[in-house]
Amino acid sequence: MVISYFHGVDHEDLPLLLSTLSVHCVFSIETHDIKLIGHEAITGMFHRLWSNHKWVRHDQFSFVENVESSTIAVRFRVTNQLHDGQLVYKSNCNFFTGEGNKFKEVRVYMAGENTLDHANQT
Repeated sequence: MVISYFHGVDHEDLPLLLSTLSVHCVFSIETHDIKLIGHEAITGMFHRLWSNHKWVRHDQFSFVENVESSTIAVRFRVTNQLHDGQLVYKSNCNFFTGEGNKFKEVRVYMAGENTLDHANQT
């Protein structure tokens, strides 16, 4: 499910991305004190991410899963290409909490500048 989530992000496939998140998913960017709740707020954030970059890619994943608590921690590299062609690299960690076959919570720990714009913060 984590790979499907990142595939949706990297390919700007909003239906795929949202299919991994519960309707009332809590999405927080812990390093920037931002909390979004629900598909509408999360959708706005990803539309801003995609419009602010030529493309984004996530790779070099390392996973730690706790089946008992339905949580997955993942460390990964992010590459963002800006519209001027500049590449920006980050090392991030996300923590996903599952409920059934969807994530009810996503917590992001992001190196550097917040590329997930926080307009429409809830």
